[in-house]
Amino acid sequence: MATPVVMPQMGESIAEGTIVRWIKKVGDTVDRDEPLFEISTDKVDAEIPSPAAGVLTAIAVKEGETVPVNSVVATIGVAGEVAAAPAAATATKPAPTGNGSKHSAQADGTPGATVAAPAPPSTTNPPPVAAAAPAPAPAESGERQKSSPLVRRIAKEHNVDIAQIQGSGIGGRVTKEDILGFIDNGGATQTARPMSEPAPQPVASMSGDQVVPMSVMRKKIAEHMVLSKRTSAHVYSVFEVNYSRVDQIRKAKKDDYERQGVKLTFTSFIAKVAVDCLRRHKTVNASIDGDNIIYRSDINLGIAVALDNGLIVPVIKGAGEKNTLGLSRAIQDIADRARAKKLNPEEVHHGTFTITNPGNFGAQFGLPIINQPQVAILGVGTIEKRAVVIDDAIGIRLMGYLTLGYDHRLVDGAVADQFMADVKKGIENFDPAQV
Repeated sequence: MATPVVMPQMGESIAEGTIVRWIKKVGDTVDRDEPLFEISTDKVDAEIPSPAAGVLTAIAVKEGETVPVNSVVATIGVAGEVAAAPAAATATKPAPTGNGSKHSAQADGTPGATVAAPAPPSTTNPPPVAAAAPAPAPAESGERQKSSPLVRRIAKEHNVDIAQIQGSGIGGRVTKEDILGFIDNGGATQTARPMSEPAPQPVASMSGDQVVPMSVMRKKIAEHMVLSKRTSAHVYSVFEVNYSRVDQIRKAKKDDYERQGVKLTFTSFIAKVAVDCLRRHKTVNASIDGDNIIYRSDINLGIAVALDNGLIVPVIKGAGEKNTLGLSRAIQDIADRARAKKLNPEEVHHGTFTITNPGNFGAQFGLPIINQPQVAILGVGTIEKRAVVIDDAIGIRLMGYLTLGYDHRLVDGAVADQFMADVKKGIENFDPAQV
């Protein structure tokens, strides 16, 4: 029996996904749970496994195309079977637009996977087509089912009636680009926050320039960064920290950790101190929802991981319950799997606080952008030996800067600095018994 392959739901707020690459082609034999295709969403790039063993008999969505979750993208059948691309999936594919990035071949020039031509009507029943994601029950607006939770949140913040916006998404769905463009063009009402940024102007290319389309991940990162700057009032505090004590502990314990297959890094110590401090400073581990404040009961620590083509922030769930060894193991695991594109969808959701480490590349410190809907992010600067004053004498110590970026809508300077002073104290007086 033929098995439909659908675009997975990669998180509660994700409405669509883009197929970046087909790992298998029509006619290939696949095993159950063998990687079938690679997708990119607002949250994660991931390889999607086959739901069944058999032969890939049809591909209904080309590389570079974006479709709603639960749309049929392919069919797994038996050897020798030639299936037609499911009609429902074809109907849901977006029509080509002027944006060639979602409808072109791959950036390396590899053509998209061939879609099987429609077959004549069969006497057998076609495979069941997965229904589109169920729309929420109509509330105050009949347009609710045509926009994602993120779009509705932006609309609420800017006092925009989504019904005023002509959606460019599938089935007239209002996308983030639609609502942000509507706001940039003055569509928001007087009670909305003023938009200070001018609309971006086309950039003329010059002789010798190389012009390539943005990857799906790069576009999503750009959207998220602009949205975060529009949403949060970003303020920063920078503290200098003495890492000499944790360096001594790390050197004494790193062999024990390596025997257990784990690296003991400075990030391990910083993460352990940060989650301990978040228990005492609950405002830093919170979110804003309209006029409400959500104080998170769990500490879910996001760790920013640099990839060749962008950045991803996998999340360590229940980080506040882990010891230094557990955090070290979790950080190493999610970083390795993020680079290998082996993360599960749930591993990039529900973070409550993020650590990013530009110091890996030599930066003294950075001013990171908050990962929405969080209200704070910790940036780690490079750790190096410096001359410092100790009891009116000059000494050499291992020093580094920590930067807290925080949302001043909720986190005041005093609260941020108290948190950072606590983090500084925890690192400089780290208890060896915790390792």
